[in-house]
Amino acid sequence: MRGLSNMGTLQFISHQNERFSYIDSIKIALDGGCRWVQLRMKDSDDDTVKATALEVLPLCRKLGATLIIDDRVEVVKEVGADGVHLGKNDMPVAEARKILGSNFIIGGTANTAQDVLDLWQAGADYIGCGPFRFTQTKKNLSPILGLDGYRNIVQSVRKAGCELPIVAIGGIKYEDIPDIMDTGVNGIALSSSILNAEEPVEEMKRILVQMTDGRGQVTGYREHRGNNQKNA
Repeated sequence: MRGLSNMGTLQFISHQNERFSYIDSIKIALDGGCRWVQLRMKDSDDDTVKATALEVLPLCRKLGATLIIDDRVEVVKEVGADGVHLGKNDMPVAEARKILGSNFIIGGTANTAQDVLDLWQAGADYIGCGPFRFTQTKKNLSPILGLDGYRNIVQSVRKAGCELPIVAIGGIKYEDIPDIMDTGVNGIALSSSILNAEEPVEEMKRILVQMTDGRGQVTGYREHRGNNQKNA
């Protein structure tokens, strides 16, 4: 599974605001030490997403970072990114797997334990689970999970034998990280909390220290994929 060995516990999801473009945001994440980024441009057409991906992909390759593209399965295959992330209203994971084969990472969005199990059965490699709290970066938000929601989901799916990495997402801030990681999730995804910081690169560095201090890195992504019996 290409790129899985590069995936750490922190994913950055591209965003833009009055200060930074999508490309700027990914450069900031990489400069801050993040090595797992998602290019997410929901309101852009395929050609724009493709052009942006072709600009940021060499930056990711140079640093050994994993590049995931949101939603656009064909663009992922065309540009040779590491994988795709599929939301609830995007292409089904099983269909994307038929198109991409086994050499690409496929992530899926979940809000409940059953969502996670369904994605596991469909062949996903990791789960983006949320939202933790309200966030303005995503439309049609699912019900807020909070700490108890994550804890219950992790316990339920592990009991069912599913060991897919679960990444918490949705309005997460620096001070939330220790409590969220204590729920049993494998990592977190961030966007606005980085770009809205006074010094975004330094904020990314600070969060990476928070993610690793006393905890170490989660390194079992490749093993998770290999142990996924639902994913033949």
